[in-house]
Amino acid sequence: MLSQYLYISTAPNLSREEVDSILEASARNNPERGITGLLLYNGRNFLQLLEGEESALVALMVRIGNDPRHTGVSTLDRRKIEQRACPGWAMKRVIIAEKVAIRREQLERDLPEGLSEETRRIILNFATLN
Repeated sequence: MLSQYLYISTAPNLSREEVDSILEASARNNPERGITGLLLYNGRNFLQLLEGEESALVALMVRIGNDPRHTGVSTLDRRKIEQRACPGWAMKRVIIAEKVAIRREQLERDLPEGLSEETRRIILNFATLN
């Protein structure tokens, strides 16, 4: 059975290069672990959706919790799923537009259709934070 985790963390001092490095490592490592998902970063916080086998996600969450680049890791949602919402995304960075007024519109277009309504709402609310 597949699981899906949604978490938020604080990482206020990361450069664009550091965020890109995290994404590159995810794209390299996640396929062999059977993990897919998406990542949003607003310059201060990460919001990440992870999908995969429960044991793989637990191991990844332990690594994330021990990563000194960010703190305050908090799981917002954890559920069993029948199928992945992000099956082709080893880890997709979803860009948050600079202008708050167009963030929701852009995200509505970019988010995968298979997300639950609750998860979609959490992600869209995160995007309005500055």
